[in-house]
Amino acid sequence: MAKTSPGPTILTVAVTGNLTTVEQNSALPKTPKEIAQASIDAAKAGAAISHIHVRYPDGRPSMELAHYREVVDRIRDSGSEILINLTTGPGQRFIPSRDDPKVAAPGTTLTTPERRVEHVVELRPDICSLDLNTMWSGSSVVINTPWSVAAMARLVIEAGVKPELEVFDSGDIHLARKLLDEGELPQPPLFQIVTGVSYGFAATTDSIVYARNLLPAGAQWACFGIGRMAFPMLAQAWILGGHVRIGMEDTVTLSKGVPAPSNAALVEKAARIIADLGGTLATPKEARRILGLAS
Repeated sequence: MAKTSPGPTILTVAVTGNLTTVEQNSALPKTPKEIAQASIDAAKAGAAISHIHVRYPDGRPSMELAHYREVVDRIRDSGSEILINLTTGPGQRFIPSRDDPKVAAPGTTLTTPERRVEHVVELRPDICSLDLNTMWSGSSVVINTPWSVAAMARLVIEAGVKPELEVFDSGDIHLARKLLDEGELPQPPLFQIVTGVSYGFAATTDSIVYARNLLPAGAQWACFGIGRMAFPMLAQAWILGGHVRIGMEDTVTLSKGVPAPSNAALVEKAARIIADLGGTLATPKEARRILGLAS
């Protein structure tokens, strides 16, 4: 289930996300140019994969193909070898109206599987996230029905893209295993265990061990925590045999009260932690080999 010890550890940088705000940290990348440059700089600091959301220039989350295209083109044109991991998370939120809960309130983004993976099919990144959770999140319900997950999986696999299975609680792993058994997801799978989100896996060692032990044999996995638990969970993930993730999607501080000046600074700290624990970081080429991706 784990990476082969003492083999190199894949570090993913999650550069912007869709919930972090510029009010929380003014250094948050917003424009396609800033997001691409953050990915390139993080690669120089030790990241092998960049997990990418896009924004409108004012910082609002975006699903625009043009924004994704500019980010991807800028990274590829730069010569950076960092692997590109595009999110498919936007388009899964439903906000029930208070007066009539079956009617969507303003802010609902729930849409079709085809719309959610449009940019992945068009741009063909190395990896894309594939959320398996249905849960309460902030002020909305995140909805990922089994048929929707399967439909998105078929489209991204046909595009030659490896899905990264984002799991927020134990039921998500059971759903993933069912879809794997049915042939809807490719083998061997890549899991990303998410901790610290309310009503999902707690950001604790016990949660990671529990989640890891539910994974199917042969799975590659990584884990991350959010907020103040981002770095503690990074260390725990490595100790327990997983790959790791950090970035301004997950935390906006280097330490308590110290804003992160950049994603690269977060990656540099993560690299120091892994090195101090006795590990090494995978290069993008090594990450491709570990994950079985074409060069």
